[in-house]
Amino acid sequence: MTSDTQFKAWRVEEQDGDYKGSEQTLDIKELPAGDVLIKVSHSSLNYKDALSASGNKGVTRSFPHTPGIDAAGEVIESATGTPAVGSQVIVTGYDLGMNTDGGFGEYIRVPSEWCVSMPAGWNAETAMTYGTAGLTAGLCVQKILTMGAKPEQGKVTVSGASGAVGSIAVELLAKLGFDVVAISGKTDHAQSLKELGATEVVGRDALAEGKKPILKPVFANAVDTVGGTPLAELLKQIQPGGSVSCCGLVAGPQLQTTVLPFILRGVNLLGVDSVEIPLAEKEAIWKKLAGDWKCPKAEASAKRIGRVELDAALKAFLKSESAGKIVLDHAV
Repeated sequence: MTSDTQFKAWRVEEQDGDYKGSEQTLDIKELPAGDVLIKVSHSSLNYKDALSASGNKGVTRSFPHTPGIDAAGEVIESATGTPAVGSQVIVTGYDLGMNTDGGFGEYIRVPSEWCVSMPAGWNAETAMTYGTAGLTAGLCVQKILTMGAKPEQGKVTVSGASGAVGSIAVELLAKLGFDVVAISGKTDHAQSLKELGATEVVGRDALAEGKKPILKPVFANAVDTVGGTPLAELLKQIQPGGSVSCCGLVAGPQLQTTVLPFILRGVNLLGVDSVEIPLAEKEAIWKKLAGDWKCPKAEASAKRIGRVELDAALKAFLKSESAGKIVLDHAV
């Protein structure tokens, strides 16, 4: 590998206050410093990528920039020897795709401590059918299980169930024996959610803003992927001692609620971070998803696109028009 090797990347640039992405040719030497050089074969799309591509300075401070908070591929150079040259790895979270050029390029250079070895039986494409969304879904489910969630306690719900995180959470919870109620604003996805294992699908009106500080308890536990008002309303409907793991903010970062669900019913609100957690925690969830937690329906339904389709796909995220998992294949 020479320092002037060229590669393709989908690069976002600022043009008169507007942000536009396009396929460009870059040199390896333009990548940031790091211990490990990885040839990326696959990435996947996330809401944070859409924010970066739109110029959101809370995600990416300076441009031009290559988004992509997920990447999987082969180690080409390794200054530390771990991971080894030739090995397959997954990189998600930390600063990848935010202020460090990410997986929408055919090469990335990152610190060695960001790399997880590919689980047995997986390849890069399979890993990216899960990506950060699958990792987050797994962490959300793990959190409520750690708090004692059991199928016999009653219904569990997933908000934002049509999204990448939500759809994997639905299939995983159903696989584990839970009676899953999927909440989605996309009425045309009801059948696909039932195919993932949901026993019931309800519209987002189930979590519309209301004036009552607490409501009839309906759900034993929940996974919330949207935040904002839906999360506030969901907390009002959790059974005594139940838990809600939360991981998203597409409905807004603000949480307008009261202490009543917490002090009258002992409800647990569990925050889930998939970005800065220790590598060992990520590795544990990846191994589960490659093993007993495998979600074959979500894998089969993932949409695969090439770099030329990135712009439209990312804009769909911002319009809440995206559903399921989207995998970027650099060979397309």
